[in-house]
Amino acid sequence: MPNVFNHLRKPLRQVGHTDRALVRRSAALPPTPADRALTLLTKSANKGRLWWVVAALLAARKGPARRGALRGVAAIAGASASANLLGKPLFPRRRPAAEEVPEHRRLTRRPTSSSFPSGHAASAAAFATAVTMESPATGLAVAPLAAAVAYSRVHTGVHWPSDVGAGALIGVGAALLTRHWWPLHPDTPAHTAHRAEAPVMRDGEDMLALVNPGSGVESEDPTEDVRFAWPKATLVYPDSGKDIRTQLADEIRARDGRVRALGVAGGDGTVAAVASVAADHQLPLALIPAGTLNHFARDVGVHSMPDADAATEAGLAVGVDLGEVEVNGTSGTERRWFVNTASLGGYPEMVRLREKLQQHYPKWPAMVIATIRTLRHARPLRVTLNGRNASVWMLFVGNGTYAPKGFGPTRRPCLDTGLLDVRYLRADLPYSRARFVLALITNTLTTSHVYRQADLPELTVRLLDANRRVATDGEVGPLGNEFRFRSRPSALTIYRLGAPHTERERHT
Repeated sequence: MPNVFNHLRKPLRQVGHTDRALVRRSAALPPTPADRALTLLTKSANKGRLWWVVAALLAARKGPARRGALRGVAAIAGASASANLLGKPLFPRRRPAAEEVPEHRRLTRRPTSSSFPSGHAASAAAFATAVTMESPATGLAVAPLAAAVAYSRVHTGVHWPSDVGAGALIGVGAALLTRHWWPLHPDTPAHTAHRAEAPVMRDGEDMLALVNPGSGVESEDPTEDVRFAWPKATLVYPDSGKDIRTQLADEIRARDGRVRALGVAGGDGTVAAVASVAADHQLPLALIPAGTLNHFARDVGVHSMPDADAATEAGLAVGVDLGEVEVNGTSGTERRWFVNTASLGGYPEMVRLREKLQQHYPKWPAMVIATIRTLRHARPLRVTLNGRNASVWMLFVGNGTYAPKGFGPTRRPCLDTGLLDVRYLRADLPYSRARFVLALITNTLTTSHVYRQADLPELTVRLLDANRRVATDGEVGPLGNEFRFRSRPSALTIYRLGAPHTERERHT
């Protein structure tokens, strides 16, 4: 071991000489207004506060920028833990002396922890890299800010340049590592080979469009987008005293056959409700994504209002599968469509608790609190799955086959498989929750005995203990003790640009 340190002594000494030379060069720069700006910037990045603000701003935008913000926050968590909890205790290093830089640059309160590596540089590099992975254009805008934060640590005399370099490498590594649990999502529409006939909708004439201002970011009302795309459409807003499905069905009947298409501007829950009405009445659906994540719109390939406008003006549409669940309970049988997912177990309870908490907290904190409480008090479900007894913590049913096959399904390569993606966590094994958490952390869930996945055309679930509520597309549904899930091929016609050109040519 001493020989190892002897071999390292010379290169480490060289790093020290280079560090001092670079710090002297930085200190020799003439005073400018940038000195004050860099001091304020380095303080704003303490404990990642700057990146939380940037993430909030990016999350207000739909699409890749929002995904980049979420990935960036996850990357910062990994980078900060690696730099501050592992790196600094393992590699204690004295910070540069205050006299190394001019007095006007010095921080009033200098940090006292180890200089190596720089936690600020790690967080900055992690966030910028993660955002760039999802949205290169947004990453190009964030990168100069990240570089300025990293350099500010040398400029204010609290880090050596090699500290910053090591921190940046840790940040880049943490961002790249997020792909292990959260694969990148290609911005390409999911495939469907089913061509569908849909009328050309000039300015939305004879269209009934439901607009939900409560979806997504509170300050963004999609009404203006809908009126721009479909100025002749009749706009309807959710009635708090009525179910959206009932409200739309009444509106369609009142127009006595004069509705040729339905439109919707909202999040996944709103889209699912309107899609179910469109499927029941065999009407094509036009979609403007206006929610927080817009999973269904992203898979379909409709990213914004111009996409929806162009597709309806050209009359281009495809047929996509829908999921269906029949719920048998004490009050009879009720049927529901779902465009994304349905679930039993902890998730419906979490949604119901989240809705109660949202009366006092914003949506995202309410969801986090509800998830923690639900997992803590979760009880296993004794069920039969297609006639076979099982004990499960939670059951996930996806409309179509999702990827990846682990715990966090994020996308559907195809929308016409005619299959359901069934996943569940077993509760009949010792320490199943602990084993689930361990498999989740190590991304080995697909090989764990506590996890099961299958692609099936239908699934019948019978509860053996009590009634439970099913959740469909994030909304709590009816109470029942038997649930029959089915895939309904091409049950929904939806307007979409792009791939339909090729598909239409292939079928003619």
